[in-house]
Amino acid sequence: MSLLQEFKDFAVKGNVIDLAVAVIVGGAFGKIVDSLVKDIIMPVAGLIFGKLDFSNLFIVLGHVPPNYQGAMTYADLSKAGVALFAYGNFITVAVNFVILAFIIFLMVKQVNRLRKSAPPPAPAAPPEEVVLLREIRDALRQPASPS
Repeated sequence: MSLLQEFKDFAVKGNVIDLAVAVIVGGAFGKIVDSLVKDIIMPVAGLIFGKLDFSNLFIVLGHVPPNYQGAMTYADLSKAGVALFAYGNFITVAVNFVILAFIIFLMVKQVNRLRKSAPPPAPAAPPEEVVLLREIRDALRQPASPS
């Protein structure tokens, strides 16, 4: 029974729950960035460079079967089992990575800036006994006044 209790304690710790939330939000954010790259950035880049669909940029490495009747697209050739060097898909994934890395960099930079700008907490006031003892010490240090 102690193993179950240990697992329960581990699973409900704040760090594990925070990590789970971060993974879920990160997955959703990754889909947003994928859509941004696929639907907005790559078509504009394709318009500039003259190729509208980077996913169909590939080099055929293997032999196309002689009885192959499909289109000469990446998806169809992959289904037919033809070996392909798909550099267009790599370009898309690399752009996704650069955008995600840049956004994470900006987020970490902001968090670090917020941490630095927060003033350090004021030191706690010493207990009343310590203040009283310091007053007594200071009074004893003063030379006795001549009368």
